[in-house]
Amino acid sequence: MLDLATTSLPGPGNIATQTLDNGLRVLVRENHNSPSLVLAGYLPGGAVLETPEQAGLSAFTASLLLRGTATRSFEQINEAVDAAGASLSIYSGRHTVGFEGKALAEDFSLLLDVLADALQRPVFPAEHVERVRGQRLTALQERDHDTQAVASMLFHQLAYPAGHPYSRPLDGFRATIGELTRAHLVEFYQRSYGPAGGVLVVVGDVPSNDVLAQVEAALGGWRAQPALASRFPEVASPTGIVRQEQVLAGKTQVDSVLGAPALRRTDPDYYAARLADTVLGRFGMMGRLGENVREQLGLAYYAYSALEASREPGAWTVVAGVDPVNVERCLAAVTHEIARLGAELVSEEELNDCKAFLVGSLPLRLETNGGVAQTILDMVWYDLGLDYLQRYGDLINSLRAEQVRSATARYLRPDAYALAIAGAASEGSAQES
Repeated sequence: MLDLATTSLPGPGNIATQTLDNGLRVLVRENHNSPSLVLAGYLPGGAVLETPEQAGLSAFTASLLLRGTATRSFEQINEAVDAAGASLSIYSGRHTVGFEGKALAEDFSLLLDVLADALQRPVFPAEHVERVRGQRLTALQERDHDTQAVASMLFHQLAYPAGHPYSRPLDGFRATIGELTRAHLVEFYQRSYGPAGGVLVVVGDVPSNDVLAQVEAALGGWRAQPALASRFPEVASPTGIVRQEQVLAGKTQVDSVLGAPALRRTDPDYYAARLADTVLGRFGMMGRLGENVREQLGLAYYAYSALEASREPGAWTVVAGVDPVNVERCLAAVTHEIARLGAELVSEEELNDCKAFLVGSLPLRLETNGGVAQTILDMVWYDLGLDYLQRYGDLINSLRAEQVRSATARYLRPDAYALAIAGAASEGSAQES
C-alpha cells in the first residue's frame, strides 16, 4: 500500500497560519514550482440562514457581490480581473459562502483587493439584480426539466424533514426567486456576512509573510458580525420505504435516487462508510454497482453511489439512469448489492484495492494549487488538524472488513430508504408534472 508519510504533504511544518483580530483565519502554503496562485476560502453562513419561503436567497445574494461595489462598477471589476488573466468567483454553499480566485503571483494584490472590496462593500445594483434574476430563472427552468436534477430534489424532500436546509436545493425554486427583491438581498447580506469564523487560504508562488500582511491590511478592519445558524430539525433514519415518482413530459430515460440520511463528516464511522461507499459504487468502473448492475445485468446506463457527509447528517445514495422498462429490475439489483455489502465481509483483495484507491488518489488531488487549497479548507472546516494528511493513510489502511459491513448495515439498509424517480413514465408511475 502507498505510504503517504513518505511524500511531501501540506502540514503544520509548511503551512503558515494567522488569525486576525476580527476572527478571520488565514493560511498560506508556498509553492514555487510555477508563478501562479490560488486564493480560496469561506465565510460561515450560506443557505442554512435562509427560510424555506426564500429558498435560493443565499445563492442569489452571493451572485451579486461581484456586480458592483462602492468603489468599482461591474465593468471595472471585470476589466481589472480580465486584464490580469485572472478569475474570481463568489458563491453560496449550504453552511458557507465560498470564494475562489486564480492569478499570476504578481497579481495577488489585485485579486485580494477586488475580493476584499466585493465582500465588504457590495451595492447590489438594481439593474443587475434583475439581470441575474432572469439568468437564474432560466437556469431553474432548465433544471426542472433535467431528470437527474429533479430526482435529486425529490429525494432530498423525501429524506429530510420539512424546514431542514438539506431538504431544498441551493438555487431555490422559480417561485421563490421570482419573489425576492433587492431589499431582501441587502438585508441578507447585512445580517449574514462577516469575517468571524471565516477562512482564507492562499497557495502558490508567494511569500507567506507578505500574504499575511496584505490580508491583514485588506480585511483586518472588517468588523461586521454575522448571524449564526440556528438548530436544525432532527433527522431520523427511514423505518420503511418511501417512494415518489415524477413524470417529465418528453423524456425517454428515468433517473432514480435511492438512499437515506447517514452521518456527519466528523462521526467516528465516517471512514468505514467512505470505504464501504468506494466498494459499492466508486472504485474502478463505479464499484459493484457498475460491475454488476450496469455491466453484467445491463440494467442501467450508469449506476454509482455517493456519500455526502457534512456538518449535519448527509445522504448516502445510489444514483442510476435507467430505461423505463428496467426500473423495477434495476432497483432490485441495487438493493441486492446493498444487502450483500451489509451482510457479507468484503474480501481482503477487494478491500485492499479500495484502500489503495482512496489513499493513492489523494496525491492526485494535491497536484494543483486549487486542490491543495480546497484540501486545507476541508481540514479547517471539519477541524481535522493540519497534520490530517500525514495521518490519512493510516486512517484508511487500518479499517477492517467488519467495519465496512457494520457501517453499511447501519446507514444504508435495503429495506428502509427514500426513493425518488423522475423522467419517462414507468410501470406504477402516479405523479405527472
